[in-house]
Amino acid sequence: MSGFLYALLPVIAIAALGHVLSVRRWIPAESWRAIERLSYVVLFPALIVRTLANAPFETAPWRLAGALILAQFVLAGVGLAARLLPGMHRPAIGSIIQSNVRWNTMIGLSIGSLLFGQEGLALVTIAAAAMIPTANILSVYGLIAHADNPHGPAPNPLLALFRNPIVIACIVGLALAAGNVTLPDLLEDCLRILGEAALALGLLSAGAGVDLSALRRAGPRTFTWSLVRLLGLPAVAIGFAVLLGLSGTPLIIVAICASTPTATSSYILARELGGDAPLAANLIAVETVLAVVTMPLVYLAVMHLPAA
Repeated sequence: MSGFLYALLPVIAIAALGHVLSVRRWIPAESWRAIERLSYVVLFPALIVRTLANAPFETAPWRLAGALILAQFVLAGVGLAARLLPGMHRPAIGSIIQSNVRWNTMIGLSIGSLLFGQEGLALVTIAAAAMIPTANILSVYGLIAHADNPHGPAPNPLLALFRNPIVIACIVGLALAAGNVTLPDLLEDCLRILGEAALALGLLSAGAGVDLSALRRAGPRTFTWSLVRLLGLPAVAIGFAVLLGLSGTPLIIVAICASTPTATSSYILARELGGDAPLAANLIAVETVLAVVTMPLVYLAVMHLPAA
């Protein structure tokens, strides 16, 4: 448990630093957008390509990816069931579905690498290669299907998916690994340097993107669905992982990835696709704060499983 807290505290501290830099306007808002864009199209893809290309796929636990994808579909179904609740309007259902299936990749990568080094980084990257496309498809369909007034033409989720730099990086990295291609030293060093910058800037941007004032606007509905996401997704994912025979480090990585809060980009997509954007912002803020407590609890629970 102490090892997990040791890995979690730097993540919290760096995200908090990003939030302070943003609130105090020591870094202007337009600069944060540029940093996010740089991370999204260059730094994070570089990290993914290098990590996947060097991952030992002959022993990679593909059951890890399966458990997480299955859990995402289950939580999407839970969000869809929200329409049975009284007073639940359609855009809110889309935002809840999105919250239930998205995850904060940077937090998962940071904790995984701090706890388990290159093995942890590789396993979280495999999780990202599975969860990011699934989250995008489920989120876009969930938001569009329940939107009252979507802005502009509805996007094609599959087309948007294959234009996503992160998805492209996953495909490239998997192809290199499948072909047993050894990266040239120059390219390896360039990708390593870019990848090292990805985690720090990603966490700073994540902290800058959280609107803590949303906590004051959050009501019982937001707190309830935040707990459903923070405890429900890891519980289902761990259950599937155990059923599929995962144990040890891969099982712990499943727990880490599933227990991170939802992605801070959820607000933008909800706003663009006709979801309940204020609810999306509230969910991001509440989950980010509650995750400080729920993530150690999930880790403690998985460590006491016989399979772990």
